[in-house]
Amino acid sequence: MIDISFMERILPAFAEAAVVTAKVASFSVVLGLVMAVLVTSLRLSPYRLLRWIGASYVSLMRGTPALIQLFLLYFGGPQVGIYLEPMTAGVIGLGLNIAAYMAEAIRGSLLSVDRGQAEAARTLGLSRGQTMRRVIVPQAARMMIRPLGVNAVALLKGTALVSTISVVELTFTAQRFIGSTYRAFEVFAVCAVFYMVMVYGVARVVDLLDKRYAIE
Repeated sequence: MIDISFMERILPAFAEAAVVTAKVASFSVVLGLVMAVLVTSLRLSPYRLLRWIGASYVSLMRGTPALIQLFLLYFGGPQVGIYLEPMTAGVIGLGLNIAAYMAEAIRGSLLSVDRGQAEAARTLGLSRGQTMRRVIVPQAARMMIRPLGVNAVALLKGTALVSTISVVELTFTAQRFIGSTYRAFEVFAVCAVFYMVMVYGVARVVDLLDKRYAIE
């Protein structure tokens, strides 16, 4: 039988874990966006070497499991002198991984802007940098909202991976309760509800931004 009272008793613990999950996701998204801008700049560089570096980063991050990248950073780091706390390793690992996906979303949005816009800007005497900042980016930014939002949602759900390095977030908390109570259905049901609420919140914000700044 499903024990509703048990589910109510574990809610406070999951609420605390949800805060940790939100922190991991938020910090990772910020790091991911910063890295994504850098990688996109490399991918669109006029220099072949820089384009190769950017493309190699994207291929590496997208071509290997995020869990392996996380393990390599946290468990393999000490072998090369890198010692990170679980929370820090989780944020860096997820941030570097999602950066590759965000970079492709940003690059795709930039390339989708009509090339005639850039040609017109150059005709007016704007440099490549000025054309990008004043003409291309403002238009592409509106098209980035949806794909970047999708990546943010994916990252939020992907925070479950950091439970493997002992970050006390939602999934880790669920595993701990199951190990002591063996009530998997109730525990995972509560865990799933918290994830659903958080994902819905992020998705709702993305929807509102997309509608607010949609290109008519």
